[in-house]
Amino acid sequence: MDFRLSEDLELWRKTVREFTENEVAPHDEAMDRANDLSWDIIAKMRDAGMFGIPYPEEYGGSNMGSLAGAITTEELARGSASIALTLDAHWLATDPIYLFGTEEQKKKYLPDLVAGKKLAAFALTEPGAGSDAAGIVSTAVRDGDDWVLNGTKAWITNGGAAEVYLIAVKTDKTKGARGISTFIVEKGTPGFSIGKKEDKMGCRGSVTTELIMDNCRIPAANLLGKEGEGFKIAMMTLDFGRACVGSMGVGTAQSVMEKAARYANQRQAFGGPIAKLQAIQFKIADMAMGIQAARFLVYHAVWKRDQGLRFSQEAAMAKVFAAEVAMNACREAIQIFGGNGYSRDYPVERCLRDSKLLEIGEGASEVLRMVIGMSTLKEFA
Repeated sequence: MDFRLSEDLELWRKTVREFTENEVAPHDEAMDRANDLSWDIIAKMRDAGMFGIPYPEEYGGSNMGSLAGAITTEELARGSASIALTLDAHWLATDPIYLFGTEEQKKKYLPDLVAGKKLAAFALTEPGAGSDAAGIVSTAVRDGDDWVLNGTKAWITNGGAAEVYLIAVKTDKTKGARGISTFIVEKGTPGFSIGKKEDKMGCRGSVTTELIMDNCRIPAANLLGKEGEGFKIAMMTLDFGRACVGSMGVGTAQSVMEKAARYANQRQAFGGPIAKLQAIQFKIADMAMGIQAARFLVYHAVWKRDQGLRFSQEAAMAKVFAAEVAMNACREAIQIFGGNGYSRDYPVERCLRDSKLLEIGEGASEVLRMVIGMSTLKEFA
């Protein structure tokens, strides 16, 4: 078993790291304070080809695979969890079109999405249905050659910024999860509007809004996959998304560990740098061990996807573990920084606020633990 990355992947990691250090990290504080996305960074990511990393060349992608995608979000998260989240959310909506779209849908939407000319958003969550995705109540009713959508979506990353939306709704209320279907809705469609913009605790440099459908009429050709396949599409889509969220946890934890280590080496107390204190060394050691373990979990999950293997459980494990590694790293980094860590003049408090989302979005840790537990128990039944 060879744990080394290929030369191409190592080169890509270096490229994204340099991009993040020069073009992303210097602007993260400003995005956080403004509670808004930087379109300048999005344009530079587009020019660097980041949006098309996991997708084949026939649609304008780089065909580098899912592992390269996870490395991209990991490295971006070192400088800004918000920017990494924006890309992850874009892939959440691009992936289903690539996996389940008709040739006509792929030709119409993928070139612009893969090139980053348009942002996309995936809309599953509702005010009364988060991790319980089967509990959504928004509807679509067939009317001749059209579908008419009604309902409200909540906590939609890239809401308002995106021009293409994948929206899961109930087409048959009597069938539960099997009555969910997914539709492609373009920004500007009559009856489709952007609702409240959320004033979030963290990841404030990504845009999160409500979506409102009020007799939103779309052509039948905008149905993605078959009627009733929406839940399956959502779950398969979230597998890759969860792995990428895990990679964001790895990148954030790596960033705060490096910041804490540098601070410990230069901060003087008790007659020398605090890095010489065993208590500080133990904190850094725990961070380093957690980061390495989380990174391997993430890479294993996306490697399985690249091999065409099922990876739902591995993706869930990677997300849960990496999110908790990131939160723990941020808490310990703040402790190492002391009072300075509690100040907005230093970046570690922002990393803590950003990391909390990783334990909630795309499947709360508690729900994913249930998924992992049930799957494991089934193996030994």
